[in-house]
Amino acid sequence: MTVDDSAPPVGDLSTDTLAERPRFARTALLAVVFVCAACGLVYELALVSLGSFLIGNTATQASIVLAVMVFAMGVGSLAAKPLQPQSITSFAIIELLLALIGGLSVMALYAAFAYLELYTPALIVVAFVLGLLIGAEIPLLMVLLQRIRRQEAGSAVADMFAVDYIGALIGGLCFPFLLLPVFGQLRGALVVGLVNAAAGCFLVFVIFRRSLSRTRLIALSAAAVAVVAALIAGLLLSSRFEVTARQALYRDPIVAAERSAYQDIVITENRSGAGVDTRLYLNGDLQFASADEHRYHEALVHPAMAGPHRSVLVLGGGDGLALREVLTYPDAGQVTLVELDPEMIRLAREDERLVALNRGSMTDPRADVVAADAFTWLRGTDRRFDVIIVDMPDPDDSATAKLYSTEFYTLVRAHLAPGGRTVVQAGSPYFAPKSFWCIASTLRAAGLTATPYHVDVPAFGDWGFHLAGAAGPVAPTVDAPRPLRFLSPEQLTAATVFPLDRQPIELPPSTLMDPRILRYAQGEWATY
Repeated sequence: MTVDDSAPPVGDLSTDTLAERPRFARTALLAVVFVCAACGLVYELALVSLGSFLIGNTATQASIVLAVMVFAMGVGSLAAKPLQPQSITSFAIIELLLALIGGLSVMALYAAFAYLELYTPALIVVAFVLGLLIGAEIPLLMVLLQRIRRQEAGSAVADMFAVDYIGALIGGLCFPFLLLPVFGQLRGALVVGLVNAAAGCFLVFVIFRRSLSRTRLIALSAAAVAVVAALIAGLLLSSRFEVTARQALYRDPIVAAERSAYQDIVITENRSGAGVDTRLYLNGDLQFASADEHRYHEALVHPAMAGPHRSVLVLGGGDGLALREVLTYPDAGQVTLVELDPEMIRLAREDERLVALNRGSMTDPRADVVAADAFTWLRGTDRRFDVIIVDMPDPDDSATAKLYSTEFYTLVRAHLAPGGRTVVQAGSPYFAPKSFWCIASTLRAAGLTATPYHVDVPAFGDWGFHLAGAAGPVAPTVDAPRPLRFLSPEQLTAATVFPLDRQPIELPPSTLMDPRILRYAQGEWATY
């Protein structure tokens, strides 16, 4: 015989919260709706954020998560219909499952990425299951709301969804401004899982406890204890798990790791008979290897510095290595570096490995280091520079793609002094030719005449740059104040020659509204 726990309770109602304090019961239920909505949105944002850190391509990650979850919510709402006669028990089970799966979702997906290389399929499965459970919440909560006090369907829906949407607002704001900075992604999801479980347990075990049989009450209590224990265990083990899983992603031992508000920063170090190889990774992408970073940074900086360079601007380059090369020029009087991530700046100033490599450039009195978004900073200043060095991460997500747009290069051109030069790191003309030549066409669209060149950087392969000026083409040359380790005038002249199978490709420019560079990067650099 099926027990209908949504029917009016049988027995002594004088001790039932529904009969004693119906207004309190209704308020408590709406508060639970608020908390559940906040938790549900946090789960969505956590999946999107994790994908952007691990995979990049934020727009695609957001599209996958939101599309799958919204679809699954519709399925969950329909699936909740047969559960309405057992609404209390069903809600309790769904809420405990949601707390458990949502709380552990980030940990599970990180493990799938680190150990199994099955991130996207796992993401789709997790997003669908979470959406299914979230979608089943509202119909069951609506039944419980009507049980406390009957009201017209329109009014009940209005009350329910008003609280639901407000909860989603609070959850959406708490995720970037509270959970991520205080707890990080792994522990933040686990904390939200505990809050989710607490809200569900409060509604079931405090408001509707008298409507449950003793057997069901014991079974649900045991399940709640198990879920809370699993989430607390996850919290206690999260640090060890994160270290172990992160190390599985890198070939060399990790010696420093930070999760900033903008990116995942990892430094590895390999000590062997060939010496020490220190590597910096941002969101899993290699930024430099100490064994050959001098090739990249000499090729990036010195051709642009061959000419007037009393005022120099470095955009990006938060590791301080490009700044190191600029400061080798005694007459480089005013040098400004604009880096988005304050945590990267701190590491470049304090981490002994980075300080040894950048030779203390980030604390040099000639250097003015600014923590700001390069696009926004350029829009807010009227200063002009003889040299602008653009040392940005690869444009493989929407946040960095805007820094390879016609609009951005137009800003760069506006801040060049007469006769000034700019140089842009442009990726690999061998592995990502469309990305490389798209940057050239984008520079031309911004009124800059670019000269491409490329060098061999073993850690990256064949790597390219564009040296540009507003008054016409700039011939790459070297006029360094002291001998360089890699770059010579002869080598640089040869660097402007491209093999027959890597000749220029005519492509439309990339803009903020049509970020072609992002599409090229996603297709080419992901394969590379």
